[in-house]
Amino acid sequence: MNLPSLPTQNAFFNLLSTFCLISGYYFIKKKERNEKKHKISMVMALIFSTIFLIGYLFHHYHHGSTTFPELGWIKTLYLVILVPHIILAAVMVPMIIMTFIYAFKGNLEKHKKIAKVTFPIWMYVSVTGVIIYLMVYQLFTV
Repeated sequence: MNLPSLPTQNAFFNLLSTFCLISGYYFIKKKERNEKKHKISMVMALIFSTIFLIGYLFHHYHHGSTTFPELGWIKTLYLVILVPHIILAAVMVPMIIMTFIYAFKGNLEKHKKIAKVTFPIWMYVSVTGVIIYLMVYQLFTV
């Protein structure tokens, strides 16, 4: 495994997860719902997010944290994105698990109720994960 390329690979899996989340939302919300495609999309989002998380933990275990450069308001913007991203990333894991458990047990009322909260958090974390990657590894490298 190539450690320097891992952040790029992680961002790619985050992006794939985002696309799957959007697809899953579309398939369940459109006029002629497609529950099968919704389920496939959401399972794929979970798989891509899990691959991301494994890669992220592996990278940070072997590399540690990357310090964002002192760039005035840009660093402030970075931190404004990063802090809720970190908090919500920790919060969303048990929410995602519960959302999937309710769905697979067929408890659709509880699934729908928690999914209404889980989905926007998962989307925020997924999208901001890609933005954070771009800021740290592409746009503002030292």
